Amino acid sequence: MSARKERAILICPGRGTYNAEQWGYLNRRHPGRSDLIQVFDDYRREQNQPTLTELDSHQPFSPALQGRGEHASPLIYACSYLDAQEALEGELEIVAVTGNSMGWYTTLAAAGALEAEAGLHLVNQMGTLMQQELIGGQLVYPWFDEDWRPDPAARQACLDTMAALRAEHGHELYISIELGGLLVFGGDKAGIEALAKALPRRKQFPLRLQNHAAFHTPLQQPVRERARDLLADLPLQRPRIPMVDGRGQIWSPWSTDPAKLWDYTLGHQVTEPYDFTRAVTVALREFAPDRVIITGPGTTLESAVAQCLILANWQDIDSRATFEARQKSRPLLVSQGRE
Repeated sequence: MSARKERAILICPGRGTYNAEQWGYLNRRHPGRSDLIQVFDDYRREQNQPTLTELDSHQPFSPALQGRGEHASPLIYACSYLDAQEALEGELEIVAVTGNSMGWYTTLAAAGALEAEAGLHLVNQMGTLMQQELIGGQLVYPWFDEDWRPDPAARQACLDTMAALRAEHGHELYISIELGGLLVFGGDKAGIEALAKALPRRKQFPLRLQNHAAFHTPLQQPVRERARDLLADLPLQRPRIPMVDGRGQIWSPWSTDPAKLWDYTLGHQVTEPYDFTRAVTVALREFAPDRVIITGPGTTLESAVAQCLILANWQDIDSRATFEARQKSRPLLVSQGRE
């Protein structure tokens, strides 16, 4: 009898993971995938946009270039998708795929609900629409303490501050993403500016995200409507691997309705909060992995995933100290973006 394969869930990152530190990641990590990278480059040429190879090799790295939505999103998608293929072809059994925010689009392709080029088309269109509209902004703030222990009082204080700014000044402010021990707020620019001033300073927080619109909030309704028109024929199909979306809903290979998947992807996912914490928790509890793999580029999602493990009390991990001790003895979390 052959030994059981280790089971793993795959997690795809969102916007903001391709930065100066990741410059050159696509060609450095995946030189043997030049055929698929060429397909992606041909698609970009057809759109009259710089190719991914050009963006990945452009010196020096420029947030004004590589950081724009129509460039950053497809770059991240290509890096993450190729990492996912590497994991799928490896020795682990990938039992489910999920992602954070834009990572949902990569999830669709990694799990087989979209073919690779169709996934790039989705990401490219959404990144371009978001950049063209650039409605509002996003701000990040922690509610865990320094040892990554949940602090419900700190969380409630953040929510109360947001509610007060909405009630007293009419700012449009919302929870955009539940990201482990971080809250990502989305709102109009005046509201984000007011919230940044109102929240207590904690090291680099509150942190405003550059070139990020108010994703996953009602402010994205115009983007949602344009996307539904432009992507009406998006060729979604049943995935080959189960997927967990930003509500924690599972889309299985056996029961997925592609029409409903389209409606979620270009509906709820655009204008409603994205609960990454719940997505990871459901993936852990429903698929019981031996390992958790985060695709690249970058490693910025590591702490958020670790905090999701803490919130789920996964394998008795209840703090930063216990997580780091576990990583040293028998690593649970593997980040493909780590050199």
